[in-house]
Amino acid sequence: MTSVVRSGLERRLKAEITGDVLFSPFDRGRYATDASHYQIMPVGVVAPKTMAEAERALDIAKAEGVSVLPRGGGTSQSGQTVGESLVIDCSKHLNRIVDLDVTGRRCVVEPGIVLDDLNRQLKKHGLWYPVDVSTASRATIGGMTANNSCGGRSLRYGTMRDNVLSIDATLADGTHASFGRVAPDLSDLPANSPLRPLARDLLGIAAREKDEIAARYPKVQRRVGGYNLDALTPGHNDVNLAHILVGSEGTLAFTRQVELKLWPVLGRRALGVCHFGSFYEAMNAAQYLVRLKPIAVELVDATMIALAREIAMFRPTLEKFVRGTPDAVLLVEFDDGEEENARKLKMLHEVMGDLGFGWDKSGAKCGGVVEVLDPALQAAIADVRTSGLNIMMSMKDARKPVSFVEDCAVPLEHLADYTSRLTEVFERNGTRGTWYAHASVGCLHVRPVLNLRLEKDVKAMRAIAEEAFDFVREYKGSHSGEHGDGLVRSEFHEKMFGSRLTRAFEDVKARFDPETIFNPGKIVHAPKFDDRTKFRYGPDYRGLEIETELDWSGYSGTGGGFQGAVEMCNNNGACRKAEGGVMCPSYRVTRDERHVTRGRANTLRLAVSGQLGPDALASDEMADTMKLCVSCKACRRECPTGVDMARMKIEVASARAKKYGSSLRDKLVGWLPRYAPAAAKVPWLLNLRDKLPGAAALSEAVAGFAARRSLPAWRSDIFRDGAPVGPADGREVVLLADTFNRYFEPENLRAAVDVLVAAGCRVHVASSGASERPLCCGRTFLSVGRVDKAREEATHALAALAPFATRGVPILGLEPSCLFSFRDEVPAMFKNDATARAQAEAVGRVAVLFEEFLSAELAAGTLSLPLQPVGGKALLHGHCHQKAFGALSATEKLLRQVPGLNVETIETSCCGMAGAFGYGADTIDASIAMAEVSLLPAVRAADADAIVVADGTSCRHQIKDGAGREAVHAARVLAASIGKGALT
Repeated sequence: MTSVVRSGLERRLKAEITGDVLFSPFDRGRYATDASHYQIMPVGVVAPKTMAEAERALDIAKAEGVSVLPRGGGTSQSGQTVGESLVIDCSKHLNRIVDLDVTGRRCVVEPGIVLDDLNRQLKKHGLWYPVDVSTASRATIGGMTANNSCGGRSLRYGTMRDNVLSIDATLADGTHASFGRVAPDLSDLPANSPLRPLARDLLGIAAREKDEIAARYPKVQRRVGGYNLDALTPGHNDVNLAHILVGSEGTLAFTRQVELKLWPVLGRRALGVCHFGSFYEAMNAAQYLVRLKPIAVELVDATMIALAREIAMFRPTLEKFVRGTPDAVLLVEFDDGEEENARKLKMLHEVMGDLGFGWDKSGAKCGGVVEVLDPALQAAIADVRTSGLNIMMSMKDARKPVSFVEDCAVPLEHLADYTSRLTEVFERNGTRGTWYAHASVGCLHVRPVLNLRLEKDVKAMRAIAEEAFDFVREYKGSHSGEHGDGLVRSEFHEKMFGSRLTRAFEDVKARFDPETIFNPGKIVHAPKFDDRTKFRYGPDYRGLEIETELDWSGYSGTGGGFQGAVEMCNNNGACRKAEGGVMCPSYRVTRDERHVTRGRANTLRLAVSGQLGPDALASDEMADTMKLCVSCKACRRECPTGVDMARMKIEVASARAKKYGSSLRDKLVGWLPRYAPAAAKVPWLLNLRDKLPGAAALSEAVAGFAARRSLPAWRSDIFRDGAPVGPADGREVVLLADTFNRYFEPENLRAAVDVLVAAGCRVHVASSGASERPLCCGRTFLSVGRVDKAREEATHALAALAPFATRGVPILGLEPSCLFSFRDEVPAMFKNDATARAQAEAVGRVAVLFEEFLSAELAAGTLSLPLQPVGGKALLHGHCHQKAFGALSATEKLLRQVPGLNVETIETSCCGMAGAFGYGADTIDASIAMAEVSLLPAVRAADADAIVVADGTSCRHQIKDGAGREAVHAARVLAASIGKGALT
């Protein structure tokens, strides 16, 4: 693609499209990958605001001689959504429910609507769309239709093809056509319908190849390869033309609307977790378990169990349903009413017993059934299973599970032999496979572990694919059972379907799209699947020499630890979810690929591998990419592959600070702990900013602080260090007085001291000794990229804290972002200083939040508090870092110790303040939008006498600014409960 053609296309699109038109290398790079191992730079990207704009983009691209590639969530695992085309992103705006018929159980949707978003809207009507793919939180209906997606419960509900009623599409010549049910002779189509001649030719191709279709199309349910000509063969009384578009991967037409068949929501289910001592036994058992007519039988193997146990968010769930050390478990799910569910669970035990499996008296033997009836635990188990791919990809070495024979499907009676033979193939090629997914339909997600940077592993991939597809053909299975053809499997159609049907597929493509406008190279006329020039890690892939400020050891990668950490992103798109958890707050308000963890990680990978030009890490474009990252650390916990974008942002900010220095705003934010002692002596002077007319506007013009946002009020009655308090023989603790609570809300620290003393603790306040500068974790400096200054602060703090840590004395903090710095970034700052690193790690081991400490001690009975009622209800907002480190539950438990207090946790993402983020003139709109997603509406709706609790300083400020309510730290609630202070 020449730059002249690209610039002409860009110019025309910008003149006629009001949606996003993206042609910079950074923007195009974010759309160059999907969840496969491929990377192809698109010509450009358009995110149209209306369907009319999407069609106009199609017209312009065609006129300019450029192909188009429709895209939804970009979660394709076979390379369907990458190509040298104009990408039309339907997910940002084209995501409405157009029509809903509750009685008739049908709806019409635009292609960009996400499955989970659709089902949330349907749930209130008692309906759902049941093709429940593992990527439901970000997969769009358009993409699922194009892929003929299946889901875990296809045993009951079938595939997309079984649940798509009609498709309204735009053809290559620009005409509209409605593909749906027609009479076999097309007599119900008007004579002037543009669809009539096309339908006639399609039926003709199907009739011509009727015998070949009968002989060569696999009979297994999971067959999504090629075009669905079998839906159009003679003899069908009910022909649905939409089924030729289902599974066509955007190669035939542009989908405008999809009509879906809906089902009643699932009832109360029963789950039996069947444990096996060997993988072969599990595979062999599947054929017998399905006779009980479950709605799903899902596999989790030993590798996935082991990896999931290493991920904090999954570990507690594993402990509840996995007994011992099985080589594999099968999750057998029933949905037949409580009485019938109980009967089937009993039969499940009997079937397992007949197969020779049952627990011994100690319960340690791998074999038998664990029953799970609790809906919450069932949902947690489902989350582990649907995160299977991402869990597998959490391996931190250079070899990763690679998708190319991933979703072959074979008849159940051959499943055990197929998996055994494939394992032998892996071993002969020097690797092993990871296994999970749909045992009920003979479709197992298997990924050989390979390093596609190495030519020998690429050759192994070819050898494995050739043998695997031979096995599948021998067993009369499907080489493409769920994830479609794309760049991975299209090459093998001739091997699997034969020459006649491969030519027939080409005839279908030519009849629909003679000029190859739509997504070329998929299904027909495909390149070699192992063409390394199309790989994410191609033959010229390299790593730049980058001197990082933080320690990134533990990751392997082309360019060392930092690059390896960036490469952990496998593009699965879990960060694009709209609800649940925290990740990713900026994407939730912008729906922009630039502002999602995946988009940032892709941009970083391209930058540190030299694909975005020299010095890209410090560039304006990179700064813009990171601009709305609020360093919430949600990705650290919620991203199944552990991408820690908050820490990566520090490296970007550091590179930029080294090249350009620090702005006035960065200096005012970063150096806050340094000038705070002086500011506290003249608080009235600094507080004039929010009192004098015009002062706020001046601060915006000069320093970039938003005039419409008040700043924290400086205090003269700051919290001061002092001698230890509490009983001399009491439990020793150290209270770390952070900068924010010390200078802006000292009552929180005083409340914490009162509570700890009341609990019987001997409280030391961490002190800098002779130094006038109080202790600080260095987080403000980290936020502006001055790691050198943060290291100075951390060194200063460690000198005071390390002696306590050596004695095992707990170090307590109130501000989550400050306290958790000692567990996270502070040790990483001393990669070249073993002594300081050891000190930091020692402090990190004993550093806990105030509530974490008290909750554990009260539960253990080692401390007690004379708590009395303070109110009827508390509304709790968790700080992002509390959630990222799994500490929010401690706050919930502690507050529930207060008699009569009903604690309700608001399900929120980031509050949007994120330290200094919410004060910036250039970020305040995003800040407010984040708060308005759920936090501020929940606070406004709360009863006037409800206590609003938030541990984060900036969280409390956002609540005050946005909802006009005073929020308090949990320490103050407890202090009031013991009679030490009021909440107002």
